[in-house]
Amino acid sequence: MFADIIVDVSVKSLDRPFQYLVPEEMVADAVIGASVIIPFGKGNREMKGYIIGLSGTAKYDIHKTKSILRVEKQGVVAESHLLSLAYWIKENFGGTMNDAIKAVMPVRKEVKEKVARHIIPALSRKEMEQKKVYFEQKHNTARARILQGLLEQKDYEKGAPYETFLHRFKATAALLKGLEEKGILKIVSKQIYRDPLSDNRVVTKAKVLNEEQRTIVEQFITDFDAGIRKDYLIHGVTGSGKTEVYMNLIDHVLQKGKQAIVLIPEIALTFQTVQRFYGRFGSKVSIMHSRLSAGERYDQFVRAKRGEIQIMIGPRSALFTPFSNLGLIVIDEEHESSYQSDSPPKYHAREVAVQRAKMLHASVVMGSATPSLEAYYRCQTGEYSLMTLTKRAGNAQMAEVEIADLRAELKARNFSIFSRRLQEEIKVRLQKREQIILFINRRGYAGFVSCRECGEVIQCDSCSVAMKPHEYKGKVSILKCHYCGAQKQMPKVCPACGSKYIGTFGLGTQQVEEMIHKHFPEARVLRMDADTTSGKEGHSRILQQFAQQKADILVGTQMIVKGHDFENVTLVGILAADLSLNTGSYRAAERTFALLAQACGRAGRGKKAGKVILQTYQPDHYSIQCAAAQDYKAFYRQEIAKRQMLQYPPISNILEVLVFSEKEEKAAMLAEVLKSKTISYHDMIVLGPNDAPIAKLRDVYRKILYIRSKDYQMLCNVKDHFEKFMQTSHMYNDCRITFTFNNES
Repeated sequence: MFADIIVDVSVKSLDRPFQYLVPEEMVADAVIGASVIIPFGKGNREMKGYIIGLSGTAKYDIHKTKSILRVEKQGVVAESHLLSLAYWIKENFGGTMNDAIKAVMPVRKEVKEKVARHIIPALSRKEMEQKKVYFEQKHNTARARILQGLLEQKDYEKGAPYETFLHRFKATAALLKGLEEKGILKIVSKQIYRDPLSDNRVVTKAKVLNEEQRTIVEQFITDFDAGIRKDYLIHGVTGSGKTEVYMNLIDHVLQKGKQAIVLIPEIALTFQTVQRFYGRFGSKVSIMHSRLSAGERYDQFVRAKRGEIQIMIGPRSALFTPFSNLGLIVIDEEHESSYQSDSPPKYHAREVAVQRAKMLHASVVMGSATPSLEAYYRCQTGEYSLMTLTKRAGNAQMAEVEIADLRAELKARNFSIFSRRLQEEIKVRLQKREQIILFINRRGYAGFVSCRECGEVIQCDSCSVAMKPHEYKGKVSILKCHYCGAQKQMPKVCPACGSKYIGTFGLGTQQVEEMIHKHFPEARVLRMDADTTSGKEGHSRILQQFAQQKADILVGTQMIVKGHDFENVTLVGILAADLSLNTGSYRAAERTFALLAQACGRAGRGKKAGKVILQTYQPDHYSIQCAAAQDYKAFYRQEIAKRQMLQYPPISNILEVLVFSEKEEKAAMLAEVLKSKTISYHDMIVLGPNDAPIAKLRDVYRKILYIRSKDYQMLCNVKDHFEKFMQTSHMYNDCRITFTFNNES
């Protein structure tokens, strides 16, 4: 037997399978997906690899074919369909096969099993007493003491934990082993799974669905039972009960003997999501995310493979749970950019989920109050089935949204980060002992230049994105567009109104927390950002404290406005709504609308009415107006018209090519060479090359190239062309390139 093996090294020149002979004694263990150790290269250096194919035919001279050294029997074995999925990811998103295999194997290393040992008697109580007397007569006090310990147990037949004998009865491992060999007792070992859900033991009943929720569930069940597998998008307003719908769909899938994966955008959402799912499904549920220990991740992987759990919840990597009978993949908050991997291969979880579902004849259900333009556009073209929830569950009302114009605050000599209306509302809520969320819209913030007087933001004339300030000798002197490379001098006065109040903008959570303590010293404040959520329980600890009403105000960035449900929150303050409008990305308006609409949705989710104060320098921008009105369709109409005009996704596709080198001139040369190679392709627009948004990182220079085409496959062909060039060109051995399709991160 021969095995095709991918070597565990992400180098383009080695990105192909190598054939090895499988020794006869290893045939049983050398299965597809197994991890093996092989001799590699001229020096026969031992390297790790993965078996991706098996054959009875030699591709090369059998006498020159090397043999596998050993199969890692205790290693994690990938499902064969996951290896096929890895190949699809490599072909459609770039990177090496090794990168793709590592992506689909979130757990690759075996961790030692956690075992509980128990001592049980091998003799009847009468025989044990006789043995004890015998040892006492022989002055063998240690053995007699152990037997006395067994006789003292309340339930003699069940014995006692191994540790009890080591500590309480002063036994040694050798002594216990000797008694086992004499047939007096038995040492029984049982594997114990590390349980990351030990604190989620609350049981809840299924809620009664309203008419809209019931319609969606019935439509899905009708399709599923008829063998129809579709990709669905649930567009439901914030608080409309999408999670309850997911649970009813999963309940039906489980009744049919299938398994389900629930994707959430980030770890911060795990706490409340898992509580609800565990309350409904109990031990059928588990979680997978990067904050778990290696042992916890390994145990959940093993339990999934053995069929001991039926539902896996987690961020992007949970998509690759090794379920063999998968029936449903749920993607909650589908619009979130965290579903796109930021390291090679830069796959998007939505696209991979749809592909995996096709391979296994499963369904995909996506849900969001603010769907991505890609998903909603595909509903309009018939690729996805659209289902809607227009009302909040439990008859809760949408929060009242009030826009505070920060330009007017400046004219009124209010230089605080809190508008006068927000300050008034905070005082009222503190008096009523209701809770407040203060949100800083900093996602993707990378600096921009704006006027405090009129709200004007300096934009690129060609690309309709904010230009980025660049410093020279400690002062901002030039503005650049990172799409087309256009430059402008830093203006001294606003080009729109002539005001001298023009400059770069910045705001941080720590600064906000300090200002709260200054204005509202009686308020109990929690801050949730990257600094305060480090550690395994960082997110859940803060959210639990806020849920238990141990704080009046929660301050944070985007992680506090996604999917959380706090009934006592009646006020949300959005401190700088337009920060994310100026990230220099064509997706800026989409991200801004999504974040603001999601933030507005955090208020008034219980019986008490909610209010949102939305502070902005650009109150007339369509993304802010539509978010305040919670009107997704109005936003979609305006944004898709802009994308149509500029040929941005989802109307067209963009391949982003990032070039890296420790020598700036080498990076620039390679970027120009790659651009020249696109000339033979028709119906393609190339922008750049230019400096990447971060032009130098860790002493590595970065150049960027954007290639636009309506034909996704043509962009894949360009990607393949570039990869082959990098494999064969020795001149650029010290350079590397990465690809991102339709970047959403």
